[in-house]
Amino acid sequence: MRGMENGITIRSAETDAAEVSWFAPICNGDDQFLGAHNPKYRSNWDNASNILLKADELGYRNILCPSSYQVGQDTMTFASAVAPLTKNINLLTAIRCGEIHPPMLGRAIATLDHILKGRLTINIISSDLPGTKLPSEARYQRSREVINILKQGWTQDHINYKGDFYNIDLPSDPVKPYQQNGGPLLYFGGYSPAGVDLCAEHCDVYLMWPETEDKLQGLMSTMSNKAAEYGRTVDFGLRIHVIVRETEDEAKDSAKKLMSEIDDIAGEEIRNRALDAKSLGVSRQSEMREASDNDGYVEDHMWTGIGRARSGCGAALVGNPDQIVDKINRYMDMGIRSFIFSGYPHLEECELFAKYVLPRIKTCSMPIIQNRIPHSMPATPLGNGIRQ
Repeated sequence: MRGMENGITIRSAETDAAEVSWFAPICNGDDQFLGAHNPKYRSNWDNASNILLKADELGYRNILCPSSYQVGQDTMTFASAVAPLTKNINLLTAIRCGEIHPPMLGRAIATLDHILKGRLTINIISSDLPGTKLPSEARYQRSREVINILKQGWTQDHINYKGDFYNIDLPSDPVKPYQQNGGPLLYFGGYSPAGVDLCAEHCDVYLMWPETEDKLQGLMSTMSNKAAEYGRTVDFGLRIHVIVRETEDEAKDSAKKLMSEIDDIAGEEIRNRALDAKSLGVSRQSEMREASDNDGYVEDHMWTGIGRARSGCGAALVGNPDQIVDKINRYMDMGIRSFIFSGYPHLEECELFAKYVLPRIKTCSMPIIQNRIPHSMPATPLGNGIRQ
C-alpha cells in the first residue's frame, strides 16, 4: 500500500501487513483512572514485565519500552532483564541520546541485540537530559552524532568521528550487533525542522502522535520529501491509545470513566512534569484537543480526552471492533504500517485489543521485512489476520 500527497510517494513496504505493537508503562504511566493514581499500577518490575510478556503471548509484534527520568525504571536495564523471558516479540527500546557515552551505548545495544537474537529495535530520543537545557538544534545535533557513532561501530572495524559533542577514535570490535545488515532499526519521533532532517537522513521509522488524518498525511509528505533529498525512504508509524469494546456506546462510556476523577488543574500539573512538555509535538497535541467537539472528538472515533492528563500522546481510538479495524485500515492505506497502541490499565486493554482487533490484522515484524535479521534466523511467519 502506498499513499500519495502532491505527487510524492509515501513509503510503505509492498505488504498488506502491519507491525502491531503495545506499550510497557515503565515510566509510572499506568492507571485505571487518570489523575487518581492507584499504587496497584505503580511502575515496578512485576507490573511492567507482566504486561510485556502478556503482549508477547497474545501475538503483538513489538513493544515500546519508553525513557523518562520521572518515577519509573531504567529502560536498558529493564529491557535486558525481560529479554530472555520473551519468545517472539521485538523490544522497541528507547535511548536518550547523550545519556551514555556512544561507544558504551553501542556495546550495550549490541549486547541486548544478541540476547534477543535480533529482536531489538531502537527508539531515538532527543529530549533534554534531566537537569540540563539545550536548544532544539543542539539536541538533534547531539543525536545525529550519537547515531553516526553507533552506525560506525555496528558496520565498520573502527570508529573515527569528530563532531561538536564527540571526538572518538577507537576500534569497534565490542559493539557488533546480532543484526548485521546495519544494526537495529531506528524509530524516531520529532516535529521541528531539525528533527525531521535528522530522521530523514538516518532513521528508519518516523513515529507520529495522533492527529487528524489530513495532518498526518501532511507530516508524511514532508518527511518523504526530506528523505528523498538524502536519497532515502522512511517508513511511518503511529503511537496512539485505544479503547475498544463490543459496542460503540460501551467504548465511549469507558473513555468517560477513565477521565472521571481528574480536574483541569490536576491535569495541567501532570502534563507539565514531562521534560518535553514545551515541545512542538506537545503543542500540536494541545491544538488538536482545542479543535475537538464538546465530547472531545476531533474526528470520527478519535478522542482527545486523554490529553487532559498526558503531555505527549494525547488521543485514543474509541469504538467497537469494526470501527477500530476500519480506522486502522484507513491509516494503512495512507502508508502507515507500524502502530504502537496502549490503554488504561495497560494489561486489561492489551487483552481487549488482542481479543477484538488483533486477529483481524495481518501482522509483520519490521526487522524481518527490512532484512535486518541474519538469514540464519528463521523468519517469524506473518499473522493470519484478515484485512476487512
